Amino acid sequence: MPHPGILFMRLIAPLPLSWIRGLGAVLGWVLYPLVAPRRKVVLTNLALCFPERSEAERQSLARQSFVYFAQSFLDRAWLWHGHPDVVRSRLKITGTVQELQGEEATIIFAPHFYGLDAGATALSQQIDRRYTTIYTPQPSPAIDAWIRDSRRRFGHVRLFYRADGLKPIVAALRSGEVLYLLPDMNFGPQESIFVPFYGVPAATVPSLSRLARLGRAKVVPITTRMTATGYEVQVHPAWTDFPTQDLEADTVLMNLRLQGYIDTMPAQYYWVHKRFKTRPPGEPSVY
Repeated sequence: MPHPGILFMRLIAPLPLSWIRGLGAVLGWVLYPLVAPRRKVVLTNLALCFPERSEAERQSLARQSFVYFAQSFLDRAWLWHGHPDVVRSRLKITGTVQELQGEEATIIFAPHFYGLDAGATALSQQIDRRYTTIYTPQPSPAIDAWIRDSRRRFGHVRLFYRADGLKPIVAALRSGEVLYLLPDMNFGPQESIFVPFYGVPAATVPSLSRLARLGRAKVVPITTRMTATGYEVQVHPAWTDFPTQDLEADTVLMNLRLQGYIDTMPAQYYWVHKRFKTRPPGEPSVY
């Protein structure tokens, strides 16, 4: 029997985008008061990162964030099950697209905006390159298979597991495959270093710098913004001063530039994640 959640996503995939977004808005409004633990996480993150904003402003931002979260989740219905022409029409790639052409070793720095799956889908469907990304297995076999198959729906996409280590990823980079990397989350104390994120020490994996150096790859940031007609996937110019030989300085710079991207659309960043869960030795939990 098909998984009921997957069946639901297949059923709503053909609906007009305005209907799906409306359903997502209602879901977000409902979740905000109901899911108290996650609401606390979002409000704590916003208080730490935007102390200059009033409590009312942060609460408004948190409500918007819940709506974007729910809408982007339901958008996976048409991203993963909609007609390819419909998907293409709703995903607009802008910016320095030429950065992704050719065969040069390339790492896409893709921060955790709610449109991260839309960004990956747009690239694999519309820009002919071989792509790789790092995948975290899901507890449910049905959901796991659904996500893996959906992220490989278009083009040439390979999924690596974290347990695979760096060697196959570096080899893929050197062979011309593009790595879609999302290193801006708290992956625990292992392999992480504490660097500022909005002035707060945040455990951060220095994988962007390490992989760029080992793979002899350029770093191209991409930000995906939800719009009324779908998503805009903006390709930013490659970083010309990255990587250096200083892993920590590179990671500090990554977070600093990430802040600049977030400031352009703060409600669309993945604040539901416990970004500051891992604390420096001796410091209490913020959650």
